[in-house]
Amino acid sequence: MKIFETHAHYDDAKFPDRDQVLKACHEAGIQYIVNCASDIASCKTTLQMIETYPWVYGAIGVHPHSASEMDEDNLDRLYNYLTSSDKVVAVGEIGLDYHYDFSPRDVQQDWFIEQIELAKELELPIIVHTREALEDTYNILNDYSYGLTGGIIHSYNGSLEMAERFVELGFHIGIGGMVTFPKVRKVIETVKALPLDRLVVETDSPYLAPVPKRGERNDSRNLPYIVEKIAEIRGISAEEVAQATMDNACRLFGVQS
Repeated sequence: MKIFETHAHYDDAKFPDRDQVLKACHEAGIQYIVNCASDIASCKTTLQMIETYPWVYGAIGVHPHSASEMDEDNLDRLYNYLTSSDKVVAVGEIGLDYHYDFSPRDVQQDWFIEQIELAKELELPIIVHTREALEDTYNILNDYSYGLTGGIIHSYNGSLEMAERFVELGFHIGIGGMVTFPKVRKVIETVKALPLDRLVVETDSPYLAPVPKRGERNDSRNLPYIVEKIAEIRGISAEEVAQATMDNACRLFGVQS
């Protein structure tokens, strides 16, 4: 079973053994991985990674936690990073986080919009982080996503109704380890009801390890637990879920399946 990992952070300090882990993931059937940057420093690390590992692709962007570090100079740097390799396949991880508010909300919103505009200019999809900010995230995407080549709402845990609204805007829904947690009725409803061609799978490694690995450092080798849970919810085979989500991600990112 070959699986496409659409969201991981192997530049994280929790991976001092990154080289061994990435090779082990690929050997275990993780055919492709998109490593998502979160700040200017991790953009550079991500670029190094995608040149080192043929199966790793990059999303370049600044997370809402780090939005306060953005200015015109760093926007220029982002542009240069985004255009430096054809293995950069998305702008991300970008969006809004009202849980921690590490950057002021108006600053988060301004740089979310700036990075959406950059993605449109470069004809790249976006990878969207939204935490306790679904309405504002939707409103910004509704206002600014016209002309965008799609994207992923990462680690989705909102309602089915809101997921359907994002799908209407042309987005895929990223399903991660939360689908295996107890008492996740909304996630299960979303997985069951959405068209299969709108779902992609992710781990958010090293975070959000699925059951039965919850509480451990996560990596892409745990994707089969997520795929199998989606298959159980939908009443289809794990192989069908793996193939469909592979096709969806390859199509979105322009990667050869």
